[in-house]
Amino acid sequence: MRYVAAGLVGVAVLLVGCGNEPDRPGAGQEPSVSTAPSGAVEQAKADLAGRLGVPVEQVTVVSTEEVTWPDSSLGCPQPGMNYAQVLTEGTRTILSADGRQYSYHSGPRRPPFLCENPRTS
Repeated sequence: MRYVAAGLVGVAVLLVGCGNEPDRPGAGQEPSVSTAPSGAVEQAKADLAGRLGVPVEQVTVVSTEEVTWPDSSLGCPQPGMNYAQVLTEGTRTILSADGRQYSYHSGPRRPPFLCENPRTS
């Protein structure tokens, strides 16, 4: 009986803790930011080096961050496409090569990809 009561108290604590999560940004807002995992950065660097035909050592990281995108476009909407209006975890990595900057975005089921027209709002 003691174990059942302890288990119920544990479940109650978990449920109360889950209900106190802070509000997350909604559609149209800037994504929330933290540090991105290095695997996504290395994938983005390799892709850009291949596109430009340069050694990966010539591609530098300007910034990288984990983001919560406001929708499933991952901050890179394409004209004429509709996107699920759900918060989507991913990364944004800004790379530099040959004097230009390139924006790479990713999501839970999408590896980093070059976003040629990133959303600015």
